[in-house]
Amino acid sequence: MSEKEHLDFIRQIVADDVASGKHDGRVLTRFPPEPNGFLHIGHASAICLDFGVAADYGGRTTLRMDDTNPTTEDPAYVEAIERDIAWLGFEWEGDVRYASDYFEPLYQLALRMVEDGFAYVDSLSESEIRDHRGSVREPGRPSPYRDRSIEENLQLFRAMRAGEFPDGAHVLRAKIDLSASNMKMRDPLMYRIRHAHHYRTGDAWPIYPFYDWAHGQSDGIEGITHSLCTLEFQDNRELYDWFIEHTRPSVAQIDSLPGAEGGGSEDLGSWDPRPRQYEFARRNLDYTIVSKRKLLPLVEDGSVSGWDDPRMSTLAGLRRRGVPPDAIRAFCDQVGIGKADNRVSVGTLEWAIREALNPRAPRVLCVLDPLKVTITNYPDDGIDWLEAPYFPRDVKAPPEDWPATRRIPFSANLYIERSDFAEEPPSGFKRLAPGREVRLRHGFFITCDEVVKDGGGEVVELRCTYDPATSGGSSPDGRKPSGTIHWVSADASLPAEIRLYDRLFKVADPYEGVEDFRDNLNPNSLEILDAFIEPSVAEDPPDTSYQFERTGYFIRDRATRSVSKVAGSNGAGAHAEAGSRLVFNRTVSLRNTWETTVYLEPDVAITSVLEPGVTVGPVPEPASETGEPTIGEDTGRLARDRIREESLPLQTSFERFQRELGLTEEVADLLSASPASIDFYERAIAGGANPEAVANWLLNKVRGAESKEGPAGTRAAGESSLEPEALGALVDLVESGTISVTTGNDLLSRLVADGGDPREIVDREALGRLVDRARIRDVAHQVIADHPEEAGRFRAGQAKLAGFFVGQVMRATENRADASLVRNIVEESLNEAS
Repeated sequence: MSEKEHLDFIRQIVADDVASGKHDGRVLTRFPPEPNGFLHIGHASAICLDFGVAADYGGRTTLRMDDTNPTTEDPAYVEAIERDIAWLGFEWEGDVRYASDYFEPLYQLALRMVEDGFAYVDSLSESEIRDHRGSVREPGRPSPYRDRSIEENLQLFRAMRAGEFPDGAHVLRAKIDLSASNMKMRDPLMYRIRHAHHYRTGDAWPIYPFYDWAHGQSDGIEGITHSLCTLEFQDNRELYDWFIEHTRPSVAQIDSLPGAEGGGSEDLGSWDPRPRQYEFARRNLDYTIVSKRKLLPLVEDGSVSGWDDPRMSTLAGLRRRGVPPDAIRAFCDQVGIGKADNRVSVGTLEWAIREALNPRAPRVLCVLDPLKVTITNYPDDGIDWLEAPYFPRDVKAPPEDWPATRRIPFSANLYIERSDFAEEPPSGFKRLAPGREVRLRHGFFITCDEVVKDGGGEVVELRCTYDPATSGGSSPDGRKPSGTIHWVSADASLPAEIRLYDRLFKVADPYEGVEDFRDNLNPNSLEILDAFIEPSVAEDPPDTSYQFERTGYFIRDRATRSVSKVAGSNGAGAHAEAGSRLVFNRTVSLRNTWETTVYLEPDVAITSVLEPGVTVGPVPEPASETGEPTIGEDTGRLARDRIREESLPLQTSFERFQRELGLTEEVADLLSASPASIDFYERAIAGGANPEAVANWLLNKVRGAESKEGPAGTRAAGESSLEPEALGALVDLVESGTISVTTGNDLLSRLVADGGDPREIVDREALGRLVDRARIRDVAHQVIADHPEEAGRFRAGQAKLAGFFVGQVMRATENRADASLVRNIVEESLNEAS
């Protein structure tokens, strides 16, 4: 496969433009957020695309604040946006641009459009404009003010600019086509009167441009060559082009605007370069909301503590949770760019986080649910300082500025996890139990001799003995305990508050089955524990990420107050001062407990990429030099590397998947770990399905599929009926837009359970996706017309009624329409002319 065939469709467009010499080979993109909230993970995809495409082709990217709505924007949001983009690892060209910098040029361009007869002042009210606009089935009716003379329009528009009219008295509209099938083209609004203070221009402007007018002309002024936006603006492209073609660039006096690179003459549409809009699909993340407008109510009603609450999908929240920026970039790269809206497993993001943190997060011991252990044969006032590595040997490149080891205290009083003890251990339980010996991580062997209970029968203490000859985890006589557990000294550890953050919503699609998405909030998204942690963390840098061994990845929260050192061996050891505390946020667990495993062929387990020791095919259990298992380590990649070192065919496939198919190294690694997994994947793409999409489905969706016997993960190996060719065909149906992602997921479960050809099933059962926007709009308009009372309540401010209309449209289309597309069209229809 050639390099050309690897490119996503956006990069292919840019590559073709550069190769043809268009714009003299120049590439200038822009990222234009509105400063009315914090950026979220959805913005990260757009940022990575805007900046990444430009970088790939020697271009540049500008940052422009789309600040045309004075009532919702704030300089604090501007600062947050700048901070988040820089943190994500990108640098924009020159100074930050602002749409408000172009208010005068935009006004002059609009004034000239009035002179040319392309725009007019309308004095209808908002509701009257809506009524005159018509519907998908009926053309619009002209406003009685549509045929005002050019002189009257100029006089009124200048008076609007001078602030002579109250809010809502007039609007400026483009004069296009009231019978256009695209409702966006039915004389769209360009300016409204709004006597509101703007955070940058103050009270200088009583009129403000609408997005569709300001957006394209700002692109033209700045000299943007490729204007990239998400798919909901697809219908806006026709209007974007119309405005570009009906304006005269020289009127904007671009040479007088700092940093502006656009140009053009007095001729209509002579912008040089001529900007063009291209749309890409949203990637909706499971268990997550990616909309500033929807995130704001969560902040306002106290559902979260703020925009940077670690449960939020905002970049500020992810940063506070401890997610490294390179993990977000890797996630965006793996998800890729497509033409059809899709849902992405949140596990894909969690896997990227683990991959990023594994080589850089020092390992420490922390007990979250402490159970006291007394070592009866150790001196009460004694303390041993045991040396322990911060990183396992398998981590090839730990941070250079981090020491190799730290010293942890061992004393007569310890804490272990309550779950690591069972008075009556079940079959397979290998941790501590009465009379059983276990290994303490980095410590000694201990044996439980006595169990102490309180009056209610709860275990409150274990009395144990230790073997002093087993320091470091090995025994002179070669005996091996049944298991290894972590621990801390009760005498010399630090108290800590542990915040276990989980998914903010309890269902993958927060809009599913409810009118208000907040009804699907996960009541267990935050659990706070009183824990104890080893003292080596006392003076570490405040933003240090750790792996709490056997537990997960954590970062110290900003709520932490100071702790101070106390004397110990080589100065090690610490205690908390009065009133101080350590607070840690869980970034991600060591393995994903939400997902299951589906078996595709005998002995070939495609385990979700979410688990640290991700297994595709058999992986040997790593061990330390002492024979002690490496507990909780992300060793799967290293084990698969060892397998490939011994198998030339596996290594060849690993390299070919990257070189010829364009897969990332991480994905190629997972798919090339065994001959069976390679064969399954090769057969799945043999019919022409997109290799990256098939890899994504295979690693992230072929899991948890339910059969008649129950979840796929509960079936015996080899029982799945899913054929590789069927998976490839299914992916092709989704990628082509023939069926929705929801239908694809449902169909996958059926294929796992019963097999079959997905194309035949889709044809036979008429499962094809309804993607005709005009038809969906028609249905939406009919639903709204059938429910005038609810529509009136929505316009009066009851925004959650949008869910009601979405449900009605989905029901009318027999759930064949894509829910996200329906929601966009419903909200657009309800808000038309508002």
